[in-house]
Amino acid sequence: MSSKYKFVNDGHLYFVSFAVVYWIDLFSRTDYCKTIMESLTFCENNKGLELYAYCIMPSHIHLIIGSSKEPLEGIMRDFKSYTSRTLKEAIHNHPGESRKEWMLWMMKRAGEKSAHHKGFQLWQEGNHPAELSTPEITEQKLHYIHNNPVEAGYVFKPEDWRFSSATNYMQLPSEKEVILLGPFCH
Repeated sequence: MSSKYKFVNDGHLYFVSFAVVYWIDLFSRTDYCKTIMESLTFCENNKGLELYAYCIMPSHIHLIIGSSKEPLEGIMRDFKSYTSRTLKEAIHNHPGESRKEWMLWMMKRAGEKSAHHKGFQLWQEGNHPAELSTPEITEQKLHYIHNNPVEAGYVFKPEDWRFSSATNYMQLPSEKEVILLGPFCH
C-alpha cells in the first residue's frame, strides 16, 4: 500500500489542503468560514488537533497541523464529515444564499458520482497531507499558506486576509488564536 497522500507518522507536522467539489467558492460567505473556524476549535479542544497555521480561501483550505493524541487521519475524517453535514444544512437554511439550489445540486451530483458518498459530497476526495520534515520545508509551506490570498489577488498583505493565521504570526488581532510552537516560529 502506498504512503503517498497519507498521514504516516503520527506526532509529526503536516501540511494539508482540501477543496470544495468543483472548486465552488463556498467560503465567500463569512458564515461558512465561521463554521470551519468553530469546527477547528472543537477539534483542538476535544480531539487533540494542534493547529499551527491556516488559511480559508474561497474554494479551499490550507492547514499546518499536528496531533500528539488522536491520529490525524481520524481527526481530518471527522472534521470533514461534520463540516460537510453542517455546511449542507447551513447552505440550505441560509436566507440570503442566492446560489443555494445550484450549490446543493452540484454537491448532490458529485455525491452521486462517488462510490464513497451517499448522494452528497461537499469536499473533494483526500487531504493530500505532506509531512513537514525540516524547518525549511515548514517555513516554505507557512509562507505559501499565508501568501495564497496575496498571490490570488484578494489582498496586498497576508495579514489582511481575515480567515488566515497570518495575523497571529504578525501578532495582530485575528479571527482565531493558533498555537505558536516549534523552532520555525520566530
